[in-house]
Amino acid sequence: MKAAVFEGLDTLAYRDVDTPVCDAQSVLVRVKACAVCGSDIRIFHHGNNRVHPPAILGHEIAGEVVAAGETVTNFQPGDRVAIGADVPCGACVFCENGIGNNCQINYAMGYQFPGGFAEYVLLNPTVVNYGPVHKIPDHVSFNEAALAEPLACVLNALELSRIRLGDDVVIIGAGPIGIMIIQVARKMGARKIIMVQRSRPRLELAKRFGADVYICSGEEDAIARVQKETGGLGADVVITANPSPQSHSDALHMAKNRARVNLFGGLPKGSMVTLDTNLIHYKELFVHGAHGSLPRHHRAAVDMIASGAIDMKKYISHTFPLGEINAAFAVAEGHAGLRVIVSP
Repeated sequence: MKAAVFEGLDTLAYRDVDTPVCDAQSVLVRVKACAVCGSDIRIFHHGNNRVHPPAILGHEIAGEVVAAGETVTNFQPGDRVAIGADVPCGACVFCENGIGNNCQINYAMGYQFPGGFAEYVLLNPTVVNYGPVHKIPDHVSFNEAALAEPLACVLNALELSRIRLGDDVVIIGAGPIGIMIIQVARKMGARKIIMVQRSRPRLELAKRFGADVYICSGEEDAIARVQKETGGLGADVVITANPSPQSHSDALHMAKNRARVNLFGGLPKGSMVTLDTNLIHYKELFVHGAHGSLPRHHRAAVDMIASGAIDMKKYISHTFPLGEINAAFAVAEGHAGLRVIVSP
């Protein structure tokens, strides 16, 4: 089969590799769509200790089952499926307690397990039994279904942030994930949603998605503006959806007393952030992170897409064939649009 193979830092090669063989406990999927995530780009440039070249990246996947092992009962050829990233091992204390995204083995598609930038992807027994693999109805396109994975991450993050009816919410970062948060936060009952973004073109792009206030932090004092928009109190929930260390520090200043501050966006390896912890102390802030998602979040994301609650078509700006994988990565990294889909 053809695959985009990560051969080392800054090197993706479109070439022939062996097609995976489906054993009695596995499932073989013909990949129809795989979206480019920011973490794919980070691996491309900086590597990852769970990824050992040569490797096949890609974890926002949708496709069609072409073979299922004889002991597999929940999938059969012809099933249309969406596949997420984080795969619980199923046996450790975290997985047993229902928080498999905190599994210390930390299995994931496109990391330890070959991913979706290939014509076929094999779902091994761990993925089949414990992973985020869910059937999709015929009216949902493969491109839309591939984005169930980032939507699942949003659902996990907002569940941890406990958005409540009437909350004011600040989102720092108007990338695809930040924009998805707008719609989900609204459905959870947010009263006023404030989007903060450093670059004006990206902020203008985000205006199609229905936040109440848009602040360009490259042109004005975003902290002062958030305070003004919230009556001088700050927001009930502040979410960093970007890779900027400064946003972590700023978030504390934008937060209301007893607010939830979600450090959602991962930072470059080795980043250190200086925080005024007196703000956490005196404002009694709840500061937490959010990483990945659970299979139940992925199922909920598939259901939201299928019901039309979230229109994923609006988040897809570019599509590329697999043979143009390097161009797809360049567009995704250049922030020229929203999610970039690769179609093997």
